[in-house]
Amino acid sequence: MTHPRLTEAMKQPDFYPHHPREVEFIQTHISYIFIAGDFVYKIKKPLKFDFLDFTSLEKRKHFCEEELKLNRRLAPETYLDVVAISRNSAGHITLDKGTDIIEYAVRMKKLPADRMLRTLLSRGMANEKIMDSLARKIALFHQQARTGKDIDEMGRIENIRHNNEENFDETVNYINITIPEYQYNFIQDYVHKFLMEKETFFQKRIHDHKIRDCHGDLHLDHICINDDITIFDCIEFNERFRYGDVAEDVAFLTMDIDFNGYPEYAERFVQSYVKYSSDSDMLKLLNFYRCYYAYVRGKVTSLRLSQKEITKKERWNITNIGKRYFDLAYTYATRLEKPALIITAGLMGSGKSYQARELAKRLGTEIIRTDLLRKDLFNIKTTEKHYEDFGKGIYSENISRLVYDKAFDFAKQKIKQGKAVIIDASFKKRSEREKAMETARELDVCFYIIECICSDHVTKNRLEKRMRNNDNPSDGRWELFQEQKNDFDVINEVPSNCHFIIDTTSDPETIRQKIIRKIKFDESRV
Repeated sequence: MTHPRLTEAMKQPDFYPHHPREVEFIQTHISYIFIAGDFVYKIKKPLKFDFLDFTSLEKRKHFCEEELKLNRRLAPETYLDVVAISRNSAGHITLDKGTDIIEYAVRMKKLPADRMLRTLLSRGMANEKIMDSLARKIALFHQQARTGKDIDEMGRIENIRHNNEENFDETVNYINITIPEYQYNFIQDYVHKFLMEKETFFQKRIHDHKIRDCHGDLHLDHICINDDITIFDCIEFNERFRYGDVAEDVAFLTMDIDFNGYPEYAERFVQSYVKYSSDSDMLKLLNFYRCYYAYVRGKVTSLRLSQKEITKKERWNITNIGKRYFDLAYTYATRLEKPALIITAGLMGSGKSYQARELAKRLGTEIIRTDLLRKDLFNIKTTEKHYEDFGKGIYSENISRLVYDKAFDFAKQKIKQGKAVIIDASFKKRSEREKAMETARELDVCFYIIECICSDHVTKNRLEKRMRNNDNPSDGRWELFQEQKNDFDVINEVPSNCHFIIDTTSDPETIRQKIIRKIKFDESRV
């Protein structure tokens, strides 16, 4: 138990030899932190969990020294020393190494809060140069980090499987509270399938010395961008959390960047990291480990719901944050690792573009929208309505063929770059769909048709609403609907396992979940 007078003594400015004007006290679940002017003192709570043991003074001293040594790898000027806290003969607690030492603290320089990466991103003050420099620093750190022997053990697939199974076991009670059952089942199936298919690859990572003594807790709040880049607060209390594939550090950081709404910065960081590390193999593991860390954050957040003292508002906030983390884990799990060609098909107002966007968010695909291509071809503003009679003007057969050919060309380019693509169009003619299918066959990628349908009544309401708003590039309108309906070739030219129908009249989410599962777990057949 912490000495009852220790925290009160350390809250007083005159406790410290440099006499700061004030002392800020912060408490985490395992530490007491005292920000005293330009210096920070951190002591460890005398706790024991499954993952750490700080119960004795000797152990706390050891882990203070470990924290100092490990964090000096990336923040040598920030981590100063380990100081003793003693009780003198008069019973006063003092910051020196007396005969009666009661505690130890890690002493650090205070870092500027307004230069933390999270703050810079939120203020629009981060840029590509910062992400590039950060990637270079971390890549160099990984190259110099220890590897081999007991460190390699943490890269064995048995350990990776154990860590994931532990997550699933510890979150069963939060199904349909912070994680929907379909997400829980999907992520579990994804992890099992990934580990089964990639066992040889995990062994290769060990052979290539990619299992290292890493940071283990690399997120936005542990990165300070000032005159130099300072990365601090790595995991010192459990080697299991720190030893791992270098891809895990990259995954943890980019997951945190994604969660906070800056995916373009995450992508830039990854590109630079691969450039400096020459480790393009890491990309095969990135979504897997991102999924893992998002799931861990969802789990840790959910566990807070067991605290009886939290208010109703706090419980609501915790629940929503947990849901967001689990939803992000699900998104990483659903992302396609291989290129594919997906097309929408359906009448105007059937909800094709909305479904394309929702599927793209999960599958991680590019969207090529023919409505935009058509208007771009004629230099027409996206939101400008351009009404023509059915099959006339920019909607004539010849122009439509040109637009579809352009869409196929763009799709080929993206697929050759290793990306999956959704072409958002009506694909009302069988010949257009057959050409799309042939394109997929030539590129040797999976092909799917997402056919959207809905009632005429719903279609009419949607098209009339679209007429009143200028936020949709489509020129579809009710008076053309029946003509398009009569001109639509029934879809019967593709195998049923490649053709999905979404009725968008009611909630189509359940159908999308099934489509995502089918497409994602189909990847291995190509």
